[in-house]
Amino acid sequence: MKTSKSPLAVACVAYKVAKQSLPPYSHARSPHVFTLPQIVACLVLKEFFTTDYRGIVAILADSSDIQKALELKEIPHFTTLQKASQRLTKQRIIEKLLKRILALTIQKKTDKAAVNLAAIDGTGFESHHTSHYFIARRTQGLKSQPRSMLYTRFPKIGLVVDVASYLILAGIPDRGPRFDSVHFKPALGAAAKIAHIRTLVADAGYDSEANHVCARRNYNIRAIIPAIQHRWKNSAPKSHYRKLMHTNFPKKIYRQRWQIETTISMLKRHLGSCLRARNYWSQCREMLLRIFTHNVMVVLR
Repeated sequence: MKTSKSPLAVACVAYKVAKQSLPPYSHARSPHVFTLPQIVACLVLKEFFTTDYRGIVAILADSSDIQKALELKEIPHFTTLQKASQRLTKQRIIEKLLKRILALTIQKKTDKAAVNLAAIDGTGFESHHTSHYFIARRTQGLKSQPRSMLYTRFPKIGLVVDVASYLILAGIPDRGPRFDSVHFKPALGAAAKIAHIRTLVADAGYDSEANHVCARRNYNIRAIIPAIQHRWKNSAPKSHYRKLMHTNFPKKIYRQRWQIETTISMLKRHLGSCLRARNYWSQCREMLLRIFTHNVMVVLR
C-alpha cells in the first residue's frame, strides 16, 4: 500500500488539520511568534523525515516552499519544538487531531460517519538503533546467560485501525512485554470517541468474555474474536459470546483482520521502527505523533 512521499503535501495537510482542531495560541499572553498548528506541522515533518529536532530545523531552513505553506516568518529553534512537543503530543490532543483527519477523509470519500469494520492489535517499537543481528552476534558463544541481551522492556502501542482506509483510529502507548488484551478496553474507548465502529475483529490474544461484553454492551460493537479451546477440554466454552464464536464463527469477516498487519507494516516501513526518545513518557508521545503522521500520509494517498 502506497502513502504520500511529498513533504510539502504532508506539511499542508497536517497544518490544515491542526488549524481546524487547535486554537492559534495556547495562552493569551504567549509570545505569539509561532502558532500551535505551525508547531504541529513541524513535528509531523520531523517524523516524516525520521530525524531529530535539530535535523528538522535544518530542513525547514533549506525549504522555502514549506516555509511559505506553513506561513512561517522565521524558523523555530529546536528547543521550541522540543518543549512544545511535550504539550502537543498528549493523548487528548492527538485524539482531536485523529478525529478531525477522519472527518476530513469521510467528507472526501463517503457520507457515512461510521466505520464498518475495524481491527485491534498491538505492536512494539525498538528503543535503540542497535540491530537484532548485532545483538545475536554479541550473545553468540556466551555460556552464562546466553540470551540475556535479547529480552528487555520495549515501547509498545495498542492500535485500532479502520481496515478499509488503513487509518489509525486510536493508539494506547505502553511498555512491553505485556499481553495485548490489556489495551482492549482503553483502545476501544478511545476509538469510540472518534467514530462509531460497527464490527471489530481481533486475534485470539484478546479472547475474553469480558472483552465481548465491553464491546457489545458499552459501545454497541460486534466483536469477532476466536474462542481459544484448550486441548484438555473437548466441550464448547460456557460463556455466551465465546460459545457463539465457537459454534458460529464468521471466517470471511475475520480474514480482514490481516489488514491491521498491513497498517503496522506501513507505519514501520515509512516512519521507522526505532524511537529516538529515551524516557518512557517521551516514547509514548513520540508513538502518538507517529500514528498521526501515518494518517496524514494515508489521507494524501
